Amino acid sequence: MTKIGLLSDTHGYIDDNILRHFDNCDEIWHAGDFGTMEVADRLSALKPLRGVYGNIDGGDLRKTFPEHLRFMCEDVDVWMTHIGGYPGRYNPAIRNEIYTKPPKLFICGHSHILKVMFDEKIKCLHINPGAAGKQGWHKVRTLIKFCVSDEKIHTLEAVELLK
Repeated sequence: MTKIGLLSDTHGYIDDNILRHFDNCDEIWHAGDFGTMEVADRLSALKPLRGVYGNIDGGDLRKTFPEHLRFMCEDVDVWMTHIGGYPGRYNPAIRNEIYTKPPKLFICGHSHILKVMFDEKIKCLHINPGAAGKQGWHKVRTLIKFCVSDEKIHTLEAVELLK
């Protein structure tokens, strides 16, 4: 079993309140818009970090992280990208691939809206952890924790962060 801490849209902001939620996680995944390399460095100092760059991320982050990341976690095919869209409204840049080679878990950020939904058409769990940073129009900062074991995604917890 692998315990995952998932966040997105930090926009250069990271604090101990965010980091403490990852104490019992095995890995941290960031779905883009780190904002600064310092955010990535603090996360990777705590736990192994996987991430993708977002639309606000500069050259250093784009050299370190890919735009799309597809990997296996336990026996689950995971695809992470920053601007992914939602079931029925996927980003045109990825729409063809997601329908022809769907993952079991699709993760994106960008909208600043925490959303977990199952795409029945492609049998895929879609997760957007919302925004953990303070910059943006969102009113509540959020992240998600969950577990992956065998071929299952389970024990999902949405976390509202203190201001």
